[in-house]
Amino acid sequence: MLWPYAAALPPLDLAAASARSTVVLDRSDTLLRPFATADGRWRLPVTAATVDPRYRAMLLAYEDRRFGSHPGVDPVAILRAAGQWLAHGRILSGGSTLSMQVARLVEPRHGRSLEAKLRQIVRALALERQLGKAALLDLYLALAPYGGPLEGVRAASLSYFGREPAHLTAGQAALMVALPQSPETRRPDRFPGRARAARDRVLDLTARRGVLTPAEAAAAKAEPVPTERKPFPMLAAHAAEEAVAAGPGAPVIRLSIDGRLQAQLEALAAERAAVAGPALSAAILVLDNRDGRVLAHVGSAGYLDPTRRGAIDMTLAVRSPGSALKPFVYALAFESGLAHPETLLEDRPARFSASYAPENFDLTFQGTVTARRALQLSLNVPAVALMEAVGPARFIARLRAAGAAIQLPREAAPGLPVALGGLGITLTDLARLYAGLARGGTVPDILRRAGDSTATGPEHRISEPVAAWYIADILRGTPPPENALPNRIAYKTGTSFGYRDAWAAGFDRRVTMVAWIGRPDGAPVPGLVGRMAAAPILFDAFARLGTEPEPIPQPANVLSAAASLSLPPPLRRLQRDGVDMQGPALKIAYPPDGARIDLGLAGEHAEEREPAGPGLALKALGGVPPLTWLVDGQPVAQTARRRAEWVPDGAGFVRISVLDATGASDSVSIRLE
Repeated sequence: MLWPYAAALPPLDLAAASARSTVVLDRSDTLLRPFATADGRWRLPVTAATVDPRYRAMLLAYEDRRFGSHPGVDPVAILRAAGQWLAHGRILSGGSTLSMQVARLVEPRHGRSLEAKLRQIVRALALERQLGKAALLDLYLALAPYGGPLEGVRAASLSYFGREPAHLTAGQAALMVALPQSPETRRPDRFPGRARAARDRVLDLTARRGVLTPAEAAAAKAEPVPTERKPFPMLAAHAAEEAVAAGPGAPVIRLSIDGRLQAQLEALAAERAAVAGPALSAAILVLDNRDGRVLAHVGSAGYLDPTRRGAIDMTLAVRSPGSALKPFVYALAFESGLAHPETLLEDRPARFSASYAPENFDLTFQGTVTARRALQLSLNVPAVALMEAVGPARFIARLRAAGAAIQLPREAAPGLPVALGGLGITLTDLARLYAGLARGGTVPDILRRAGDSTATGPEHRISEPVAAWYIADILRGTPPPENALPNRIAYKTGTSFGYRDAWAAGFDRRVTMVAWIGRPDGAPVPGLVGRMAAAPILFDAFARLGTEPEPIPQPANVLSAAASLSLPPPLRRLQRDGVDMQGPALKIAYPPDGARIDLGLAGEHAEEREPAGPGLALKALGGVPPLTWLVDGQPVAQTARRRAEWVPDGAGFVRISVLDATGASDSVSIRLE
């Protein structure tokens, strides 16, 4: 009778039972983020080898003691169930084995009829022959219902306890055994009393059968029953989402991300954005300099925070980098032989075209400085002068050749303002460029998956090795943010126009990091400055690596120079060919040449006057401050303004001269009376 019935059944379709939630793992196979199945179920991959051994023992002791020996049906349990049916006229216990329960899960039944039970028996026998014990147990662990959309012990363990099923306590394991028998009426988040009673019955039975000691069972009963579901892990939410979109249908995706570091940096970004103010977000990207693998990808200050537009991945947003691109201007100038770290540059008011006269962030000027100091202080005029020397079109071409997708305003031709951030770039591309500096100029491709191999295509280069090392050496000496130690990492900050973006990019030999903070909608945030807002995030992120930063090894052929005078003459000072940095010519406006000025220095009462008599106002036009005033060849005043005062010590003819920062001069001869 059984075999004709079995032969009449259609083949069992296991396709639906094989569907699993996609899970995204880190490089150590730690769960970063699971995704629901197409029908909204949480059915995570799990096997008997990945659950707690005590849970497995409790499950078999409670549900199917002879699982390892029967062919799919337990004759003893069937006879017991049949006797109860004959005695009471209804089914009291089904006598179901785990194999029969899997058959019911694979092919859901309707009602508790004898026909349904017979079908389960047939299917269980077929599944045993087709799959074997191990695969059947794996199917049960993946398909058992736990209430609501939860299917499988892994989804239930994460949802109710916030932990993987490999690390269950005795009380938690007992609850996982009890729930599938009546998943909706025993849901601990809705019926905690019923859930506790069912758990305790499992503990009592498994203790009687020797899986637990009485003391272990008593201690397990004292454990609390969860009264609410916990959210599933959502680390690297943006990276996980992008990986699933790139490879739809893959059951398991392994990223190169370090889950521990990712969790720490997500907390750091959320904390700093909250302190910075409402509506602000933050992003951090960490790259392994060896091969460009992503070690951490923090796309926002909270993926589920709508007030900060957390769903937007700011590592892919095009933003203005501010001064964060200056190191690449210097690198191109060093590579081209136009400058050296000790080359003297002028940080003075300068006009580079009819309308472009850049100023420094603090509206002051430092005078003559080395290229090293100019980059460490992020001075604007020297950066623009170097950009003028290398050419903005050549600079943009170099960035694009290195693989950066640069966006210019309205596709305008590149101009000198690109040196100060007048373009658009993503955080990801900026991180790649900085990793290129750490790698001797070779820009890596981004590797996001654990199994990805290094690209074998054409090499992308942002700089030659010596120029890249010069930049690393300079940036390692950049003054650190408050309460941070100096000379640990090479780093640069940036602040975009209007205080919309604050950046900090840094690297050592092993790792490159870029941190960004701002509003995703691009609104200005007064006072949002890279050094104050982003640099502390960068330094804290490096501290969370748990290792000491390592400097970049020095390549061969580095031109060492203690001072500019020890450089070859062409490298001692940057020359701007044919360009007048000072604007209008220097000229003494007062006193005029040949003037006779009565200061009361002559006459019958002159000798009674105090030595510090009346002063003579000095005024110049044009030139590049600071200005040095001389009388008869002797300096009498130096000032950043074009006005000064000199107190004569007597009457007579004098020659007054003025020198500006470029060496221009003017002189007048006057007579004081």
